[in-house]
Amino acid sequence: QKFHGKPVPRVGGIGIAAGLILAGLLMGLQRGVLAQEYWFLIISAIPVFAGGIGEDITKKVGVMLRLLLTFVAATIGYFLLDISLNRVDIPFIDFILKFSFVSLAFTMFAVGGIANAINIIDGFNGISGMVSLLIISSLGYVSYLTGDSFLMSVCFATGGAVLGFLLWNYPSGMIFLGDGGAYLLGFLIAEISVLLVNRHPEVSAWFPMLLVVYPVTETFFSIYRKKFLRGISPGLPDGLHFHMLIYKRLIRWLIGSKEARYIIGRNSMTAPYLWIVTMISILPAIVFWQETIVLICLVIAFVFFYIWLYWRIVRFKSPKWLVLKDVGHKGA
Repeated sequence: QKFHGKPVPRVGGIGIAAGLILAGLLMGLQRGVLAQEYWFLIISAIPVFAGGIGEDITKKVGVMLRLLLTFVAATIGYFLLDISLNRVDIPFIDFILKFSFVSLAFTMFAVGGIANAINIIDGFNGISGMVSLLIISSLGYVSYLTGDSFLMSVCFATGGAVLGFLLWNYPSGMIFLGDGGAYLLGFLIAEISVLLVNRHPEVSAWFPMLLVVYPVTETFFSIYRKKFLRGISPGLPDGLHFHMLIYKRLIRWLIGSKEARYIIGRNSMTAPYLWIVTMISILPAIVFWQETIVLICLVIAFVFFYIWLYWRIVRFKSPKWLVLKDVGHKGA
């Protein structure tokens, strides 16, 4: 789905990976034990990053292979850092998660799902990058509250790398995140989330779930829409992702020219809508990060809000607070 005016390199993930490696080298000069854990996490991410970059460069790494590589990466993290999903704060499920093979399977599914979800929302300049930055910052904030210096360091390093990428990606679109960057960020978000919940019993397992509820809801709704409503493979593009609807229904006609600079302008006007949607879940998450019942209710409420908003927009009945005035129908 191309919504930019000229060819753009899709290797933003390489810059983010370079930033993470630099952070690891600097950490090694000051903090020995933390640096070892950090490098174990980076090593775990290699398969998922390699699969994404391979797709960006060759266009020959299929969705199923990339998903398989996220499972491999999650398994490496399981053995190197004991990153396993051992509770979701639902009694029956928590009981079966006590079995190591069940915990590993759940972890693989969760990590693969979140990595894929971050990639799915990567449709316009600044969406995946900023959404990831908001999520990582929230994880870092709660890591600070719990006194977890390792996770704080990981969040700080990852957030800094993403911020450096965004300087080139938004709003000008000089470089794209690509599958390598999106899968890498999704993987790190998932691993940090599992570690935070495992290391700190006071943190509700539904805190990270509320943080990622927008990309996860987008993923599940896309699967449902394609498979059951349209009868096509969930792996095929259909141009009906939420960010595409925002662009087509609310943004495309604001600037009508086909010149490259106006195409880039329309592209970049889409992202702030998704930032707001993300903040709707993130702000209450960082307030109620210990309150499981509240967080579960908020997750359910967000899913209903997403579905309601999606169908309003797709039926040309967008809420008035979403509609911007025409800022110049030049060259239409």
